[in-house]
Amino acid sequence: MAKKIKSNIWTMSLSLFLFSAVMAGALGYVYSITKDPIDQAKAKKVNDAIAVVVPAFDNKPTEEVIVVEPGKLEMYPAKKGDELVGVAVKTYTDKAFSGEFSIMVGFLPDGTINNTAVLDQKETPGLGAKMGEPGFKDQFNKMNPAKNKITVKKDGGEVDAITASTITSRAYCDAIARAYNEFKKQFVK
Repeated sequence: MAKKIKSNIWTMSLSLFLFSAVMAGALGYVYSITKDPIDQAKAKKVNDAIAVVVPAFDNKPTEEVIVVEPGKLEMYPAKKGDELVGVAVKTYTDKAFSGEFSIMVGFLPDGTINNTAVLDQKETPGLGAKMGEPGFKDQFNKMNPAKNKITVKKDGGEVDAITASTITSRAYCDAIARAYNEFKKQFVK
Protein backbone atom coordinates (compact mmCIF):
# COMPACT_ATOMS: atom_id res chain seq x y z
CA MET A 1 0.00 0.00 0.00
CA ALA A 2 1.11 3.52 -0.76
CA LYS A 3 1.90 5.76 2.10
CA LYS A 4 -0.70 8.48 2.63
CA ILE A 5 0.67 12.02 2.35
CA LYS A 6 0.01 14.05 5.40
CA SER A 7 -2.06 17.16 4.71
CA ASN A 8 -0.49 20.35 5.95
CA ILE A 9 0.05 23.88 4.71
CA TRP A 10 3.13 22.94 2.68
CA THR A 11 1.56 20.01 0.81
CA MET A 12 -1.60 22.00 0.12
CA SER A 13 0.49 24.94 -1.16
CA LEU A 14 2.53 22.63 -3.39
CA SER A 15 -0.63 21.02 -4.78
CA LEU A 16 -2.19 24.40 -5.47
CA PHE A 17 1.01 25.66 -7.12
CA LEU A 18 1.27 22.58 -9.40
CA PHE A 19 -2.42 22.78 -10.35
CA SER A 20 -2.10 26.50 -11.10
CA ALA A 21 1.04 25.96 -13.21
CA VAL A 22 -0.66 23.27 -15.30
CA MET A 23 -3.78 25.44 -15.82
CA ALA A 24 -1.69 28.51 -16.70
CA GLY A 25 0.19 26.45 -19.28
CA ALA A 26 -3.09 25.16 -20.74
CA LEU A 27 -4.52 28.68 -20.89
CA GLY A 28 -1.38 29.98 -22.59
CA TYR A 29 -1.57 27.18 -25.16
CA VAL A 30 -5.22 27.91 -25.98
CA TYR A 31 -4.41 31.64 -26.27
CA SER A 32 -1.56 30.96 -28.70
CA ILE A 33 -3.84 28.83 -30.87
CA THR A 34 -6.75 31.31 -30.95
CA LYS A 35 -4.87 34.64 -31.12
CA ASP A 36 -4.30 34.71 -34.89
CA PRO A 37 -7.85 33.70 -35.91
CA ILE A 38 -9.31 36.31 -33.53
CA ASP A 39 -6.99 39.03 -34.90
CA GLN A 40 -7.90 38.04 -38.48
CA ALA A 41 -11.63 38.21 -37.68
CA LYS A 42 -11.22 41.69 -36.15
CA ALA A 43 -9.24 42.89 -39.19
CA LYS A 44 -11.91 41.53 -41.55
CA LYS A 45 -14.63 43.30 -39.57
CA VAL A 46 -12.74 46.61 -39.86
CA ASN A 47 -12.06 46.12 -43.60
CA ASP A 48 -15.71 45.24 -44.27
CA ALA A 49 -16.88 48.31 -42.34
CA ILE A 50 -14.49 50.58 -44.27
CA ALA A 51 -15.91 49.27 -47.55
CA VAL A 52 -19.46 50.03 -46.35
CA VAL A 53 -18.92 53.58 -45.06
CA VAL A 54 -16.80 55.24 -47.79
CA PRO A 55 -17.18 55.45 -51.59
CA ALA A 56 -15.33 52.97 -53.81
CA PHE A 57 -11.54 53.13 -53.40
CA ASP A 58 -8.50 51.33 -54.80
CA ASN A 59 -5.90 51.75 -52.04
CA LYS A 60 -5.51 49.79 -48.83
CA PRO A 61 -6.76 52.16 -46.10
CA THR A 62 -5.55 49.86 -43.31
CA GLU A 63 -1.97 50.38 -44.51
CA GLU A 64 -2.35 54.17 -44.22
CA VAL A 65 -4.10 54.20 -40.85
CA ILE A 66 -3.73 57.22 -38.59
CA VAL A 67 -3.94 56.02 -34.99
CA VAL A 68 -5.21 58.57 -32.48
CA GLU A 69 -6.13 56.14 -29.67
CA PRO A 70 -4.98 52.57 -30.43
CA GLY A 71 -7.94 50.25 -30.99
CA LYS A 72 -10.45 52.99 -30.22
CA LEU A 73 -10.00 55.98 -32.50
CA GLU A 74 -8.36 55.32 -35.86
CA MET A 75 -8.67 56.92 -39.29
CA TYR A 76 -8.45 55.10 -42.60
CA PRO A 77 -8.01 57.33 -45.69
CA ALA A 78 -9.70 55.86 -48.78
CA LYS A 79 -8.29 56.94 -52.14
CA LYS A 80 -9.00 56.36 -55.80
CA GLY A 81 -5.70 56.84 -57.54
CA ASP A 82 -4.13 59.72 -55.63
CA GLU A 83 -7.44 61.41 -54.85
CA LEU A 84 -8.97 61.16 -51.37
CA VAL A 85 -12.57 59.91 -51.77
CA GLY A 86 -13.33 59.53 -48.08
CA VAL A 87 -12.07 58.73 -44.62
CA ALA A 88 -13.39 55.91 -42.48
CA VAL A 89 -13.07 56.75 -38.79
CA LYS A 90 -13.30 54.02 -36.19
CA THR A 91 -14.69 55.76 -33.15
CA TYR A 92 -16.27 54.97 -29.81
CA THR A 93 -18.35 56.30 -26.98
CA ASP A 94 -18.42 55.40 -23.32
CA LYS A 95 -21.78 57.11 -22.74
CA ALA A 96 -23.95 54.20 -23.85
CA PHE A 97 -26.52 52.49 -21.67
CA SER A 98 -24.45 49.30 -21.49
CA GLY A 99 -21.01 50.90 -21.44
CA GLU A 100 -18.79 51.43 -24.45
CA PHE A 101 -19.54 50.69 -28.09
CA SER A 102 -17.66 51.39 -31.32
CA ILE A 103 -18.80 52.43 -34.76
CA MET A 104 -17.22 53.25 -38.12
CA VAL A 105 -18.13 56.62 -39.63
CA GLY A 106 -17.36 57.40 -43.26
CA PHE A 107 -16.72 61.04 -44.15
CA LEU A 108 -16.48 62.50 -47.64
CA PRO A 109 -13.58 64.95 -48.11
CA ASP A 110 -15.87 67.91 -47.30
CA GLY A 111 -16.88 66.39 -43.94
CA THR A 112 -20.29 65.08 -45.03
CA ILE A 113 -21.16 61.71 -43.52
CA ASN A 114 -21.36 59.06 -46.23
CA ASN A 115 -22.48 56.17 -44.00
CA THR A 116 -22.03 54.61 -40.57
CA ALA A 117 -21.69 51.02 -39.37
CA VAL A 118 -21.79 49.48 -35.91
CA LEU A 119 -18.63 47.52 -35.06
CA ASP A 120 -19.19 46.43 -31.47
CA GLN A 121 -22.04 47.02 -29.02
CA LYS A 122 -23.67 45.48 -25.96
CA GLU A 123 -26.90 47.47 -25.89
CA THR A 124 -30.23 45.95 -24.94
CA PRO A 125 -31.63 43.70 -27.71
CA GLY A 126 -34.80 45.17 -29.19
CA LEU A 127 -34.00 48.64 -27.82
CA GLY A 128 -30.53 50.17 -28.02
CA ALA A 129 -29.33 47.41 -30.34
CA LYS A 130 -31.57 49.00 -33.00
CA MET A 131 -28.76 51.50 -33.58
CA GLY A 132 -27.46 49.23 -36.33
CA GLU A 133 -30.78 49.20 -38.20
CA PRO A 134 -31.21 51.41 -41.30
CA GLY A 135 -34.12 53.31 -39.74
CA PHE A 136 -31.74 54.87 -37.24
CA LYS A 137 -28.22 54.84 -38.67
CA ASP A 138 -29.14 55.96 -42.21
CA GLN A 139 -30.52 59.29 -40.98
CA PHE A 140 -26.90 60.44 -40.53
CA ASN A 141 -26.09 59.91 -44.22
CA LYS A 142 -25.58 63.22 -46.05
CA MET A 143 -25.41 65.18 -42.77
CA ASN A 144 -22.39 67.37 -42.24
CA PRO A 145 -21.45 68.00 -38.58
CA ALA A 146 -20.23 71.49 -39.57
CA LYS A 147 -23.71 72.37 -40.85
CA ASN A 148 -26.11 70.00 -39.07
CA LYS A 149 -26.74 69.72 -35.36
CA ILE A 150 -25.98 66.05 -34.75
CA THR A 151 -27.77 65.61 -31.44
CA VAL A 152 -31.17 64.10 -30.67
CA LYS A 153 -34.24 66.26 -31.22
CA LYS A 154 -34.96 66.11 -27.49
CA ASP A 155 -31.71 68.08 -27.03
CA GLY A 156 -32.46 70.54 -29.86
CA GLY A 157 -30.74 68.58 -32.63
CA GLU A 158 -31.79 66.96 -35.90
CA VAL A 159 -31.56 63.26 -34.98
CA ASP A 160 -34.61 61.09 -34.34
CA ALA A 161 -33.82 59.01 -31.25
CA ILE A 162 -34.53 55.31 -31.07
CA THR A 163 -37.83 54.86 -29.23
CA ALA A 164 -37.12 54.13 -25.54
CA SER A 165 -33.37 54.38 -26.17
CA THR A 166 -32.49 58.05 -25.93
CA ILE A 167 -29.28 57.24 -24.04
CA THR A 168 -28.07 54.99 -26.87
CA SER A 169 -29.06 57.60 -29.46
CA ARG A 170 -27.15 60.32 -27.61
CA ALA A 171 -24.14 58.00 -27.34
CA TYR A 172 -24.22 57.33 -31.11
CA CYS A 173 -24.20 61.10 -31.71
CA ASP A 174 -21.31 61.43 -29.23
CA ALA A 175 -19.28 58.83 -31.17
CA ILE A 176 -19.92 60.67 -34.43
CA ALA A 177 -18.89 63.99 -32.86
CA ARG A 178 -15.64 62.41 -31.61
CA ALA A 179 -14.96 61.02 -35.10
CA TYR A 180 -15.68 64.35 -36.79
CA ASN A 181 -13.44 66.30 -34.41
CA GLU A 182 -10.47 64.08 -35.28
CA PHE A 183 -11.36 64.05 -38.98
CA LYS A 184 -11.45 67.87 -38.93
CA LYS A 185 -8.01 68.06 -37.26
CA GLN A 186 -6.40 65.78 -39.85
CA PHE A 187 -8.23 66.43 -43.12
CA VAL A 188 -10.13 69.73 -43.17
CA LYS A 189 -8.04 72.67 -44.33
